[in-house]
Amino acid sequence: MSDLLVVLIVALILVLVWRGPKTLPGIGAALGRGVKEARSEASKLRDRETPPSDDSAA
Repeated sequence: MSDLLVVLIVALILVLVWRGPKTLPGIGAALGRGVKEARSEASKLRDRETPPSDDSAA
């Protein structure tokens, strides 16, 4: 787990140096929108794969 944290910190520093501090909020917002959309699509797939329960027989 600590290796992942080190990689993320190094990546953040590289992006900060490469793109500059003014563009970081925009990059973060775009990343957040992407994660939100991916979660939404995964939820839709999960709901579609789950068969509806038939409680009327009980």
